Amino acid sequence: MNEFDIIKHYFTVASRRKDVLMGPGDDCALLQVPPNSLLAVSTDTLVSGVHFFADMDPMALGHKALAVNLSDLAAMGADPCWVSLALTLPEVDENWIKGFCAGFFELAEYYNVALVGGDMTRGPLSITVTVHGTLPEGKGLRRNGARVGDGIYVTGTLGDAALGLQQVQGRVTVPEQHRDFVRTKFEHPHPRILAGQALRDIASSALDLSDGLAGDLAHVARASGMRAQLELEQLPLSAAMLATVSREQGWELALTGGDDYELCFTVPELHRGLLETALAHIGVKFTRVGRMLAGEPGVELTSEGRPYQLASQSWDHFRGGDE
Repeated sequence: MNEFDIIKHYFTVASRRKDVLMGPGDDCALLQVPPNSLLAVSTDTLVSGVHFFADMDPMALGHKALAVNLSDLAAMGADPCWVSLALTLPEVDENWIKGFCAGFFELAEYYNVALVGGDMTRGPLSITVTVHGTLPEGKGLRRNGARVGDGIYVTGTLGDAALGLQQVQGRVTVPEQHRDFVRTKFEHPHPRILAGQALRDIASSALDLSDGLAGDLAHVARASGMRAQLELEQLPLSAAMLATVSREQGWELALTGGDDYELCFTVPELHRGLLETALAHIGVKFTRVGRMLAGEPGVELTSEGRPYQLASQSWDHFRGGDE
């Protein structure tokens, strides 16, 4: 099969969205943006050997490639709409393509996201996804809105994906009853779309956690011009984490491990009741882990009221991190 045969056979999927006026097959997609709306756009590239193992299950990879981008839309409070996909493949492997498409389109269908274009070429395996979403004017969540006194919150539990990675690498032995859980957390992240939408009128800032809480929260602190103080005893650690490593090791994975794709957000004390009602309504668990303070922009870690020093650093694409 050549490039165009592959695209026609595997990637040309009829869209149910009426706002797709022209999808794959022409020089550009034509999309109808709703009136009085903002367009949210995010692009991410996954490279074999850097962001995923070359032998990763293609169905899981298809899911993750889309999920990590949808997580960026969740952090803005956007409604997912459209996606474009650029694939670089070392060879035509129809079984791999079929598996990748199964994972990718299953998640796309779940969130009613239409594939509207992309590209395919030959070379080292890499995947570039661009997602587009919409949100009402003036409702976008940003990193620069945190204020002194705001509480710092996270959804879900932290560090499980990093623990799943260590399990795959043979660096830890996770108890049998927790192995599927941590591997799923690593390979099948769940974008917090509904939570992001619920936070539009509640949170003062937000972002998704892709590189570890300590490093990602630092972006909010710098953008907002203030200091973030985390209370490590408050970090939400799963039963799988606590059954596998020490509490301090769990903190390190939560703070620096990455790949959680949970949301971190700040909320004024005035909106605390609204927050509890909104996230309870959609069944999303959340935890207050600190507060925003005046001071030099950065992240301050405390344990039992005393400063805490990390043993490792958050993931960095060029430095590589400690994974």
